[in-house]
Amino acid sequence: MTTAPPRIIDTVVGHESDTAISAELHDLRHRDAVDYIHLDPADLDRRRLRITSEYGTDYAVRLPRAGTLSDGSVLVLEPTLAVIVRAGRPRHLRLRARSVPAGIRIGFLAGHLHWKCEQAGDTLVVVLEGAEHDYRERLRSIMDTGDLEVIDDIELGAGFPST
Repeated sequence: MTTAPPRIIDTVVGHESDTAISAELHDLRHRDAVDYIHLDPADLDRRRLRITSEYGTDYAVRLPRAGTLSDGSVLVLEPTLAVIVRAGRPRHLRLRARSVPAGIRIGFLAGHLHWKCEQAGDTLVVVLEGAEHDYRERLRSIMDTGDLEVIDDIELGAGFPST
């Protein structure tokens, strides 16, 4: 069996917070076409590395001397795919509804906001693609009623889905 050579990335397209890029990313997220590369923060200074993305694609990053990576760097931006750098391991937030109406609200909110998540037993495991505080603020009204339990924040490999 032969393996495909890694896709070579030799430039940083921009940052996910750039206005034009964020609009394109929004559309791609609707189609589940945004892939992530998780790098140890110490590796952000490297200009040459080989890494496998969440979708299982191999990449060979070969940036010029002036090239730099940061959390949110967009390495690929195409009509059918975007690849974004995340510093550190994937972070998750586990949510458990204490009532059926709260569960429906949480499910609606997660879908409406295009949160990447999976169900694990009676919990919703949300992949944090931004600041945890932002997610908690979106959930604040449900949390304040006591109908939502935020179990804890977990890292990948703690026995939960690797999304």
